[in-house]
Amino acid sequence: MPAGKLLGFAYIGVHLWTSFLFRDSLQGEYQRKLYKEMMENYNRLERPVLNDSSAIVVELGMTLLQIIDVDEKNQVLVTNAWLQLSWTDVYLTWNPDDYPGVQNLRFPSSQVWVPDILLYNSADERFDATFHTNVLVNSSGSCQYLPPGILKSTCYIDVRWFPFDVQKCDLKFGSWTHNGWLLDLQMVAVDISSYIPNGEWDLVGVPGKRNELYYDCCKEPYPDVTFTVTMRRRTLYYGLNLLIPCVLISGLALLVFLLPADSGEKISLGITVLLSLTVFMLLVAEIMPATSDSVPLIAQYFASTMMIVGLSVMVTVLVLQFHHHDPHGGKMPRWVRVVLLNWCAWFLRMKKPGEEHKIMGYKYSPPQHHGSTSSIQMNTMAGQPANTNGNMNIYFSYHAMENPFCPSSTDSSVVCGRNNTSPPHNREHIRTLGEHVPEITKILEEVQYIARRFREQDEGEAISSEWKFAAAVVDRLCLVAFSVFSIICTFTILMSAPNFIEAVSKDFT
Repeated sequence: MPAGKLLGFAYIGVHLWTSFLFRDSLQGEYQRKLYKEMMENYNRLERPVLNDSSAIVVELGMTLLQIIDVDEKNQVLVTNAWLQLSWTDVYLTWNPDDYPGVQNLRFPSSQVWVPDILLYNSADERFDATFHTNVLVNSSGSCQYLPPGILKSTCYIDVRWFPFDVQKCDLKFGSWTHNGWLLDLQMVAVDISSYIPNGEWDLVGVPGKRNELYYDCCKEPYPDVTFTVTMRRRTLYYGLNLLIPCVLISGLALLVFLLPADSGEKISLGITVLLSLTVFMLLVAEIMPATSDSVPLIAQYFASTMMIVGLSVMVTVLVLQFHHHDPHGGKMPRWVRVVLLNWCAWFLRMKKPGEEHKIMGYKYSPPQHHGSTSSIQMNTMAGQPANTNGNMNIYFSYHAMENPFCPSSTDSSVVCGRNNTSPPHNREHIRTLGEHVPEITKILEEVQYIARRFREQDEGEAISSEWKFAAAVVDRLCLVAFSVFSIICTFTILMSAPNFIEAVSKDFT
């Protein structure tokens, strides 16, 4: 009895094993048979509909994997995406019971009907850059076609808010030869679950929209599905390589007004800063498209900074002209003195050097005239005697130059020789003075020349110091004005971008 049971179990096991083996072997035959029957009378040029007047419904979706590149110069968007096409082919249906084990079939796209969906705004050389894969078909005739590809599409790049810009690039798909009465194109939402982040762009979203266009030539509608790739530029790279250096260079432009005029480097510093900004402008121009629709935000900022630097160079020329003004070229006009030395200096809290603490120096006192005559007292050097009596002063009259023995004033210290009241030693002094009149006259002329030169020199120094102070006032005034203007331009231009706060909060933190 136990032997019979053991034999029965062995029989059942062998039967099951042979049945499964036989079934697997039949699946290959059924699949081969089904392929042969399907392709026997199938025509890939015919739309797979029972009624030729009805439209075949094609659902179009997309899986976005990566934003490869955004070429602003050529205005081209390069993306890695999979298209998702699905429709029902009534000629590719079968009964699963008649073909055991055959769940679905895979047909090359060149052997079955495939909708001619193309990217309208393609920028690829082959136009259709998708890889033609197999079409997956199940027993109900439902077809799925997922061609992957590197899509190159034209995209209008709006550089108005660069580098704080948000770009919207359209991917327009539609049938190339079928109108809406023959092929009804429906939209499926874009799948971004497998998206690979890009280092330059943040993907905001990929909304889609179905459109129907009517052309003048035809009354049939032409549907299309447009997916809009919305992306925001990450500004960290451009902030570190363009914006921050530009801000620093504009700050260097303000140092031109702090540099002393005697250093001789004010113009050189201004020209160097201007050339540096020109180099940065060329870098921006290389990556920007050659369009005249709008001026990039960063170009506006660079232009305003270059204007500030250019004006600073022009003002520096004026400051140097004031500082090195020729004292013989004329005095300062009254209106310049009132505006610069009075109003502007008061506003800037500037005081003329030496105004409070004046250094006492040589001061020339002109001779005092008394009527028609005047006396000049000449002090001799210490230790040098003037006469035997130790007298250090010599008194003489201006008229003594012509006739030293006959002065015309009774107040003169030297009286005429005919005055009998003069003592004998005075007459002797007069005689001695008359002998040295030519020498004293020459000495007096030299002293007057030296005094006149000192007086002219003092007047020239006063004029020069006045012009130098005016140059310092202009420097300080331009420093304040240009600093305020630079700060206002920086915040006004950069913060005018719609997503400036978002870019700074996400990219710089």
